[in-house]
Amino acid sequence: MKRVYLDNAASTPMFPEVIDVMMQTLTASFGNPSSIHSFGRSAKAMIENARKKIAKNLHCTTSELVFTSGGTEANNLILKNAVYHLDVKHIITTSIEHHAVLHTITFLEKKGIQVSYVNITNNGTIDYVHLEKLLANSQQKTLISLMHVNNEIGTILDLEKVIILKNKYQALFHSDTVQSIGHFNINLSDSEIDFITAAAHKFHGPKGIGFAFFRKGTAIFPEILGGEQERGTRAGTENIGAIVGMEKALSMCIDHLKEDLNYLKNIKDYFINSIKNKYPSIKFNGVSNDLTKSTHTVVNIQFPKELPMLLFQLDLKGIAVSGGSACQSGSNKGSHVLQSFLSESEQINTSIRFSFSKLTTKDDIDYTLEQLK
Repeated sequence: MKRVYLDNAASTPMFPEVIDVMMQTLTASFGNPSSIHSFGRSAKAMIENARKKIAKNLHCTTSELVFTSGGTEANNLILKNAVYHLDVKHIITTSIEHHAVLHTITFLEKKGIQVSYVNITNNGTIDYVHLEKLLANSQQKTLISLMHVNNEIGTILDLEKVIILKNKYQALFHSDTVQSIGHFNINLSDSEIDFITAAAHKFHGPKGIGFAFFRKGTAIFPEILGGEQERGTRAGTENIGAIVGMEKALSMCIDHLKEDLNYLKNIKDYFINSIKNKYPSIKFNGVSNDLTKSTHTVVNIQFPKELPMLLFQLDLKGIAVSGGSACQSGSNKGSHVLQSFLSESEQINTSIRFSFSKLTTKDDIDYTLEQLK
């Protein structure tokens, strides 16, 4: 049976080169990076060399990067740090953020933090006029927390527009960039984003590793205590192999960014045109069919009726897709993203997210669309 993987927004397969460099690291650099002997120094050097290369790719300094266990921990670290140590009293976000952000903000709200939600338009984009209104009315130190690329419908945030508003009203700006790091050109020296997050398994690296970016001059206080690793900002012996693997994956993505972007845009365009021709009754959720307003890796399709077994049936055909965020797997809850802007009648219909990587082929698309019959 042919196997087709179209759930890359959940996790991407590791590049063979990433696996190779991780195996070499795990075999040769087994010393504890906190040890002062040569084995420890060698391991520490590998970590800092990886940090240096990641910083170069993102155009930031090494001191601005904190390695974490992934995007969830990075988002927690940033949001809690902003409230507990940077005197943030008001957070502005949306109802369509990843739960790593939403659940953390709900926790902070219970601690007394004011939380405001930006309106979502009927096509799944944020209302920038409402965002400015919320900022203008804020009387306290404010943090804006808006994801760059939505993980379910692929909508791209206008970073520059948010930065203009952030500067106008003297707010801080955190963006969950888990779905965009390695897929978009992010130059942190030219941008005024204060905090971003990344997870390596979204750009063909290993799971369980990521990082948080804190703009230089921002004090970073640890959430995990017990050691002086990461310059005292995140305790725990470093996962050397994963860190090196993350750097290798990111470097490969950055080195081939332009050609991969063109390839993926062609794949997405081919998918959109093919599915419209075969099944004209389907709808695209949000602006996921607009290549100028959504990422080149995600399409979210709404079928004209409820098809409760569709994901299961596709899986039996060897096709991996998602009905929503992968972090909700095993839950009978619907997508909170789609619920935020679809009508009740549309929410009853089955929606599926198809997400691509540079490894996706037109044959994969053809097979998938044929099996949808």
